[in-house]
Amino acid sequence: MSTKVRTADTRERILSAACEAIAEIGFEKIRMRMVAERAGVSTALLHYHFDTREKLFTEAMTHSFANTAVDVERDAETAPAAVVLARILRNLLPTDPELQQDWRLWQELWVRSLRDETTRAFAVDLYGQLHAWVAGAVRRGIASGEFAETDVDELSTLVLSLSDGYGIRVMLRDPTVTADTALSSIWRHIAAALGLPDTVPTG
Repeated sequence: MSTKVRTADTRERILSAACEAIAEIGFEKIRMRMVAERAGVSTALLHYHFDTREKLFTEAMTHSFANTAVDVERDAETAPAAVVLARILRNLLPTDPELQQDWRLWQELWVRSLRDETTRAFAVDLYGQLHAWVAGAVRRGIASGEFAETDVDELSTLVLSLSDGYGIRVMLRDPTVTADTALSSIWRHIAAALGLPDTVPTG
């Protein structure tokens, strides 16, 4: 195994461990030693890759988002646009244990953003990436003729806002809101804007 591959593998292990630890016990209680132990690396090696907790946190958030995006976009150029958009929506909501972990990371990000300007700017940038992700899928569908014309940025903002609102209720285990009902409700807004059936596509 080359040095480059080993380095990438080590970073992957550290970031995965950081995501798990932050989601489980919260960023404020995290110590670098805890993450190193989970990743099976020395504290010195962890500091070599990430010299501060803050850098580790932002890299973990980026890592979490990137992994989700790669899975959703695996055949985005050939799958129906509605299927890809529905996948994105499912991944914006806490619809399975892995995404619930991602949501706990986002909740940590929101709290830190209220207290730290650097984190706030980072959070705004991440939301910009989410917005571009949704908007890109909508624009592809419009360009292919699968979707009706709409204000793409307005719809993308609505989708993210509804996903956040419903997602919080799901994470709180509010008995009146489930991941399935949230998904269906948000999709109805998407469908109305894009001239699609109300049923959420699968695939």
